[in-house]
Amino acid sequence: MKSCLLASALLFLTVCNAVSAAERAANTPVEEQVVQARKKLDAWHEGQQQPGQRKLHIICWTPSDRELPANYESRLDAILKRIQAFYASEMERHGFGPRSINLSLNEQGQVKLFAVTGRHSTEHYGKQSGREIREECRPVLAEAGLNADEETIVIFCNLADWDAEKLRFSHRSPYYAGGTNRSGTAWQLDSPELDVLNIPKKQPLIIDGEYGRISLGKHNSIFIGGIAHELGHALSLPHCKPRSDEAVLGTPLMGSGNRTFGDEERGEGKGTILSFAHALKLASHPQFSESVKGMDVTPSLDLSELQITSDDRSISVSGKVTGSPPVYGVLAYFDPAGGGDYDSTTMTAIPAADGSFSFSTDALQPGKPAELRIVPLHCNGASSNARRNTSLRFSYSVDAAGRPDVSVAQARLELVPFLDAFSARQQQKAISLAGNLESELAGRIAQRLLNPVERTSSPAEIDQAATQVLLSQCLPEQEQVGWMRPVYDRLPGAEPMLAAGDRLFETGLYAHAPASHVYRLDGRWKKLEGFAGIAAGKNGSVQFEVKVDGKTRWKSRILRGGELIAFEVDLTGGKQLELLTHPTDDGANSDWGLWLEPTLSR
Repeated sequence: MKSCLLASALLFLTVCNAVSAAERAANTPVEEQVVQARKKLDAWHEGQQQPGQRKLHIICWTPSDRELPANYESRLDAILKRIQAFYASEMERHGFGPRSINLSLNEQGQVKLFAVTGRHSTEHYGKQSGREIREECRPVLAEAGLNADEETIVIFCNLADWDAEKLRFSHRSPYYAGGTNRSGTAWQLDSPELDVLNIPKKQPLIIDGEYGRISLGKHNSIFIGGIAHELGHALSLPHCKPRSDEAVLGTPLMGSGNRTFGDEERGEGKGTILSFAHALKLASHPQFSESVKGMDVTPSLDLSELQITSDDRSISVSGKVTGSPPVYGVLAYFDPAGGGDYDSTTMTAIPAADGSFSFSTDALQPGKPAELRIVPLHCNGASSNARRNTSLRFSYSVDAAGRPDVSVAQARLELVPFLDAFSARQQQKAISLAGNLESELAGRIAQRLLNPVERTSSPAEIDQAATQVLLSQCLPEQEQVGWMRPVYDRLPGAEPMLAAGDRLFETGLYAHAPASHVYRLDGRWKKLEGFAGIAAGKNGSVQFEVKVDGKTRWKSRILRGGELIAFEVDLTGGKQLELLTHPTDDGANSDWGLWLEPTLSR
C-alpha cells in the first residue's frame, strides 16, 4: 500500500506542471484524495461478515447459420485477461491497489464462456438487435442459476465478417453498453483476427469497413479497446475527456481511449489510461471492492449549501453532502453542448467529516452552452444519477473569450427549495418561498408554475387588439405527445422546470417525440418565433417542423441533448398551424422535445 501511494505521489509531481495554477490552488491533490477516499471506503466495509465476490459473466452468441469464430475460447481468454490486467494496473497506478473485474474461471484457469445459438439466421440480426440477442441468452444463464437482470454480462456477437485472403473486415453487431453497481450488459463483437498477439503488428494493412485502411495491430487496438470501453459503460462509467494532468499520460478509456488501446506497443502513441475520476468511482463497485455490502440498497442523499460561482476564467462549486450508504466522493462533469458527453471534463472532491466539499475548474470550452452534472459516490458502489435528478444538473455558458456565466445555474439553485415544496404539493410553503426569490427569472418561473394559465381560446379567437400572444396560452385543436401527457409551461412529472441548452424558460410546450400540436389561425397572425430544443439532461435526438396549412414552412436540423435553436416562421395567410416533433433513426427514447417561448405576432 505504501509503495502504491509513493508511486502515485511521484507520478503527480511529474505531471503537476500540466495543471493550471487555478486548479492547483482550488483542489486537493489527487494522491491526497485517494488516501481520504480509501479511509472512508475501508471504514464502511469493516465488519462485513460475508465479503462476497461479484463475477463478470461472458456469453458467446452466434446466429443459427454460423459457427462461433475460430479459436474463440483461447482468444477471448487472453483478451479478457488483458483487459482485467489493464484495469488492475490503472487502479494501482492511482493508489487504489490492483482492483479489477472478477472473471469466472474453469478448472483449467480459463475464462468460463457460455455458448448460445440464436433462433434466426444472420440476415435477421443487426446493430439494433441487442435486446433480442440478450433475451436469447437469458435461458442459458438461467440454467446456470444466473439472472441476466442481476449480473454484469458481456455478450460477444458473431456478426462480423472477416476475409482472411482479402484482409477485409466489416460488422453489423450491437456495440453498446450500460449498467450500474448492481448489474449491466455490454454488447461486443468477436472475429477470428482479434487477438492480443496481433496488437503489436504494423503489418499487414487491412481494410476496415468503418476505419478504412489500417494496420492489423491498430484494428485490434480499436476493437479490443472497444471491449474494455463498453465494459466500462456496463460498470456505470460515462464518457469523458482527459483532465490537463492526464492528457500527458494517454487517452482516457472512456473518452476515445477505445481507439488507442495498445498503441504504445507499436510506438504509435501513449496508449490508454483510466481517468482518476473513473478510478475513484470504480473503487467502490462490487466487482472491484470484492464486497457486496449494501449492494442492493437504493441510496438516499442530502445535498445542501450548494454554491456555484465563477470568475473571469473558472467555475467553483462547493456544498455539503451526506447520504446512506455514506458518500465517499463527489464527481463532477463539465459538459459542453454538441459532443455527446465525450468532451466533458471531470473534477473530483472527497467530502470532509461534516460533508463539506469544493472544487474548481478552468477547463472550459469557449463559445458553448454547457451542463454541470454533480455525481455523489456512495460506498456501496451506487451513485446518485445526475442525468435523472435535475437537482444535480446545472446549465452554464462560456463566451467566445472563455468567460463563464453561471447565472442560470444560480437561478436554478435559488429555485430548488421552491421546486421541492411545489413537487411535494406544499402549496403554502411554495407560495411563501416564491415570494422571497431574488432572481427575476426565478420569480417568474415560480409564479407561472403556481398560477398556470387557463387556455380557453384558439389563436383565431384572440382579441385583434393583442399584437402578440404566447402559444402556450392558446387552446390547440389537437395535441399529442409520445410520452406521458401534454402539458404547458412545465414538464410533466416531479421535475417541472423548463431548461434547455444553457437557459431556463418560463413558457413552452412539452413535445416528447412523436408529438403534434395543431392550432387554428384563420389568417390572423403573421409570424411565429421562439426556440426549440431537448429538455436538459435528456439525451435523445429530434427534428422539429412547422407546417402551415399542411405545407412545411420551417424544419430544423436534427437536434441532440444540450442543443437549442432559434426559429422564426412566416405565417402570412395561414389558417392552420401545426408544430411537429419527430423522432430520428435512433428511436424515440429520451426524445423530450420542447417548443420554448413560442410567440405569435400580428
